[in-house]
Amino acid sequence: MEALHRILAFDFLLRNSVYASVLVGLACPLIGVYLVLRRLVFMGVALPQISSTGIVVALSFPLWLGLRVTAQSEHMLAFMGSIVFSITAILLLAFLERRGHGLPEGRLGTAYVVAAAASILLLSKNPYGELGWLNLLKGEVLTISNFDLVLTSALLALVLAGFGLFRKELMLVSFDRVFAITLGKRVVFWDVLLYLLIGLTVSVAVFSVGPLIAFGFLLIPVLTVRLFARNMRQLMIFSSLLGGVAAFAGFWLAYLWDFPVGPTDVALLGIVYGVVFVARKMV
Repeated sequence: MEALHRILAFDFLLRNSVYASVLVGLACPLIGVYLVLRRLVFMGVALPQISSTGIVVALSFPLWLGLRVTAQSEHMLAFMGSIVFSITAILLLAFLERRGHGLPEGRLGTAYVVAAAASILLLSKNPYGELGWLNLLKGEVLTISNFDLVLTSALLALVLAGFGLFRKELMLVSFDRVFAITLGKRVVFWDVLLYLLIGLTVSVAVFSVGPLIAFGFLLIPVLTVRLFARNMRQLMIFSSLLGGVAAFAGFWLAYLWDFPVGPTDVALLGIVYGVVFVARKMV
């Protein structure tokens, strides 16, 4: 219990990392619900990796141009790279899916492996990025500044406000697109808004805690709660709560056993999913 008391202490050195992890754990499952509804699970895998590639590309620009940037400027540059790559990728992939050209899973798989390879190659030639950002891409949530925490909180609050205000429209076009068209809804507009909100959420999550945790919290809580939820309200509420609790518990276990936070969070979610799956089959 001593480790838990340290984590809960106001002067805990890594308190911003705890707060950011819990925020991402609460927010990402709400976005994951829409990915599962639209059968875009593979996109939940590819987007965090593409977002991390945007971070690496953005961090490489000053090196290519021979410029030096401050730590805050570097973080803003990384964040902008994450946003640009995430939103561009999800809009492009969604457009190709709607056009019906090719195999969607093939495109997403290709995007994932190419983005992963590009990230590794670029980081290997960037000594500054390799020092700090490589740990983030591996799931090490250690140093999050006050500025990064405020930025993460503000943007996630903006995203959640968007989902709260337009929940009915976004849910309708995701759950029953044909019926939405029959009702005269502007389906394309709501599709674009949904993809923008998803892209922004993924960007913030990857920028704050890395692609591994972002992917884990986007999908595993939703797939777990889906095994017993009776309606959409339960699916969204319990998925978010599971994500938030798992984020805090995973950080606690990682701190207690000196494990990397990201793999610990995802492994914990995997164990919970396995337990719920077995329990559901036994009922």
